[in-house]
Amino acid sequence: MEIIPAIDLRKGQVVRLNQGDFNRQTTFSDDPLKVAQGFVDAGAIRIHVVDLDGALEGGPQQSDLYGALARDISVPLEVGGGFRAAEHVDTALAGGVGRVVLGTAAIANPEIIEQAIQTHGADRIVVGLDANNGKVAVSGWTETTDIDATDLMTQMFEVGVRRFVFTDIARDGTLTEPNFDSVAVMIQHGIALGGVHIIASGGIGELDHLRRLATLGAEGAIVGTAIYRGTVDLTEAIRELGAS
Repeated sequence: MEIIPAIDLRKGQVVRLNQGDFNRQTTFSDDPLKVAQGFVDAGAIRIHVVDLDGALEGGPQQSDLYGALARDISVPLEVGGGFRAAEHVDTALAGGVGRVVLGTAAIANPEIIEQAIQTHGADRIVVGLDANNGKVAVSGWTETTDIDATDLMTQMFEVGVRRFVFTDIARDGTLTEPNFDSVAVMIQHGIALGGVHIIASGGIGELDHLRRLATLGAEGAIVGTAIYRGTVDLTEAIRELGAS
């Protein structure tokens, strides 16, 4: 399983939110490059980056920053936050980002995702399934729809998406544990569709949580707060579980 450390960017700083709440922010660094390089030194083969300002504003706000990260570190970035137009995707990928993650666009403008896959290939396009009690949330998690995460996965599969990041918002940043039942449902739904990869996110607080996600069949796990708080040692996790 791929262990993917996370860097959430807000106004140029590395932060973490609790349950996606912008009023419950902890700032960990004002040097994203240093943080990213530390992850690379620990053995990470990919880094998950979120432009939190972009998620709120509906368009990339820190493209210069994550573009610099993409140029300056030796592993690919998986970037989300505000990708709601075709040109947002094109610019990020042309600037060196490895993958883009789209969430709101999957509901508001699904044709953008279909176009992006046709232009860039399915390997470079990821859809974020961010859920509150199984219902998809959008616009930086500030709005919850009445759409089931499994239904959205099916719709996106039909336009060519083959990789999803599933986040249980209630667990995100809490360190309590992932919602293993929900993750299992998403993985099994992906298996039923055929050829779907699930990256789990939210609630990871210790190495055993990662072991359980690997057992469930997650392709990857995004780890943020647990690394910053020191409850997961990234080097140890990659050594035991990480893909190479």
